[in-house]
Amino acid sequence: MGKKVKKEVEPPPKDVFEPLLIESKTAATVVLMLSSPEEEVLAKACDALYKFASKGDENKVTLLGLGAVEHLYKLISHENPVVRRNAIMVFGIMASNSGVKKLLRKLDVTNSLLSQLAPEEDVVIHEFATLCLAHMAVEYTTKVQIFEQGGLEPLIRLLGSPDPDVKKNSVECIYLLVQDFQSHAALRELNVIPPLLELLKSEYPVIQLLALKTLEVISKDRENKIILEENKGLDCLMEILETNEYSDLHVEALAVLGNCLEDVHTLQLIQQTGRLKKILSFVRVSTVPDVQKNAAKAIAKAADDSENRKILNEEEVEKCLINLLEINNDGVKVAASQAISAMCENLASKRAFRLQGIPQLVQLLSSDNEEVKEAAVTALADLTAASPSNASAVVEAEGIKPLVNTLNAQRDGAIANAATVLTNLAMQEPFRANIQSHGIMGALAEPLRSTNSQVQSKAAFTVAVFGCNADARTELRNASGLGPLVELLHSKIAEVRRNACQAVMVCASDELTAIELCRLGAVDILEEINLSTERKNDFSEAALEKVLDNHLSQKYSQIGYLSSSDIINDGFYDCGQIKHGVKFLYLEELSMQGLTDRQAIIFINAKPQKHLAVEENAQDSSYEQTILSPSISRKGSREEGSKGNGKKEEEKMKEVTHVTSEVQDEINLKNSHWPPPPDFILLDYINDASETILRLTTTQEKVVALAQFVADKMGGPIERDKLHDFSWELHISEIERELKSNIVPIGKVKKGTFYHRALLFKVIADRIGILCSLVRGEYNRAWNEVKLVDESLQGIAGLLLPPKEYIVDLMFEPGILIKQGSAEADQYKQI
Repeated sequence: MGKKVKKEVEPPPKDVFEPLLIESKTAATVVLMLSSPEEEVLAKACDALYKFASKGDENKVTLLGLGAVEHLYKLISHENPVVRRNAIMVFGIMASNSGVKKLLRKLDVTNSLLSQLAPEEDVVIHEFATLCLAHMAVEYTTKVQIFEQGGLEPLIRLLGSPDPDVKKNSVECIYLLVQDFQSHAALRELNVIPPLLELLKSEYPVIQLLALKTLEVISKDRENKIILEENKGLDCLMEILETNEYSDLHVEALAVLGNCLEDVHTLQLIQQTGRLKKILSFVRVSTVPDVQKNAAKAIAKAADDSENRKILNEEEVEKCLINLLEINNDGVKVAASQAISAMCENLASKRAFRLQGIPQLVQLLSSDNEEVKEAAVTALADLTAASPSNASAVVEAEGIKPLVNTLNAQRDGAIANAATVLTNLAMQEPFRANIQSHGIMGALAEPLRSTNSQVQSKAAFTVAVFGCNADARTELRNASGLGPLVELLHSKIAEVRRNACQAVMVCASDELTAIELCRLGAVDILEEINLSTERKNDFSEAALEKVLDNHLSQKYSQIGYLSSSDIINDGFYDCGQIKHGVKFLYLEELSMQGLTDRQAIIFINAKPQKHLAVEENAQDSSYEQTILSPSISRKGSREEGSKGNGKKEEEKMKEVTHVTSEVQDEINLKNSHWPPPPDFILLDYINDASETILRLTTTQEKVVALAQFVADKMGGPIERDKLHDFSWELHISEIERELKSNIVPIGKVKKGTFYHRALLFKVIADRIGILCSLVRGEYNRAWNEVKLVDESLQGIAGLLLPPKEYIVDLMFEPGILIKQGSAEADQYKQI
């Protein structure tokens, strides 16, 4: 045999690089490899980066910093399917990082990713492309891009993919997209509901859950509800509810059904097929709070429609809601209370809640959870609206005390609705008194200070409802509630301003409250409101009139007119006409000024001595002893007068002056309270006029006699051409200096001009029952107007003549009645 010859291997061409296996231990090196022109290197580098990024978010941040995203972006459109697949896998896993998502939006990768959803692409590419889109679709701009670039169609198609991960990512992306309403119509056109219903049969709970959440959103549209029904979606949902293994899906299934219940046609169908009864039965036996809560919310939504309320009432939904009130879960209680509020629009439901629902709601008012409290009191507000029977049920359930306490709740809605319930109850007089006994007016002081317009409005209206009671007004004054009430007159909200005006009108029914309202500036604010056509309301003028009617001092000072129904009481004072915008001063403020050169303030105080003693006893016992001094008592003066040895009028005036001076000295010592000086002379005038004038027969005789009486006490008649010689100013100045005060009791005035005499006439006329008005003119003029019927014609049967108006002459020919509108009347009024 010949010798074997070894075959020589041909060496590789000189221009071929022999393969080199490299083991890289740093991510940076692998990122550099992404720039390689070799497809195998690119594929392996992407695979290595995928594994690295999968280990945690820190690695994703590292790759982001190394610039890997920019390189990968170029590779997702690579012509090699392996490179393209591996690059998309890295994108899908890294897109969960917020920094990466931000950069991906900047690079505008949406269109490139959507192009990878073509049917012919690898299922892995579908999986990670949809995963990346799902991560990015959380942000609004990406949703818009996906929608505008036609991404819905391929995503819906992929719901039928054989791969569960592709289904999960696709449905999640669709769920995020449907959060914006503009995509709903497109989804309907693309027929998304059938594939979503098919996903409910998936063996993967996460896919079922995402499908239900998507259906919950899109089933809010009526058209989608119809499609859902046509595709037997209601059967699928009911099957889920009836299957215990699907208990983790019950909440979402109920949410979809809740949307369907809103549509009358769908609800009728559900009722006719018996599904509605099954749903309510399911809710009653369920022990899952979220199921119970969502069921109550679904009922509340459905109850927005009157036909739906009727259907729900036929199925006795009230029993279901009452049961839910007993559940030991605050969220369920809130939802059930809200559903009861919605059902109250149905009268039959309103009656059904009377015996059971109302007591439970009253109990919830004592809950520590403010949201529960608010929902319960809101339901009570709806239940008691225009329903005296339900209002009685609230009272029987001992609801008044917790309702008053709720006025100090933390949530504005609770406060406003508590006020509403209380006003509903107050429509029945016995309940109003009961509520008032629980201190409602004091409790309203804080809500009146609220910054919430609804609370302000309801609180003011509640004050108007309860302010008709004198004790209630006193309680509000003592609680410092009038101040915030007056502040509400400034509100820019028409309803708040209107209710505040109504409350002021009601509260101004007594003198003390009216005076306090005036002190707080109510008159000035109401005048401004009435001057504005936009701010003026139904109660603003009446409120101003009521305040001034019960504070006649300010009314006469500002308006210059007191009608026959304006009865001057003790405490009235005339400080002259004040100009608009000038602050009206009160007696306490005026008493602090001491003696000034301003016009004297004429003061009225004819309280009998025993009344003064009782009132002043609580203020100052020394002052009581002063005014009860035997030397000046009414009884003493009468006794001495009856003996014929009575003191002269001048001596009696000196004693009153002595008393008044002592009072003024006390004012200087005690600025916090000003005790009004007594005017015993005025009291004598009233008593004397009562004895002599009331015995006269006709009103005209009484008017004439009183005019002569007043003129006699104020210096007698004066000739017209000598009016300028009647030095009444000097006389008043002497009294002021004597009293060391500008405040002059009218009984001290012995030389009075027009406005002194007219005021005295009005004061005495009011006390003895003669109807007259008091009008202020210019330049110290004032006069009284009376209306008289020609009594000589009163005996004629069937003859009813209107009374004629006259001005009473108190200056020139006391007792003469001057016909109103005549030249003589005009001459009397003017200089």
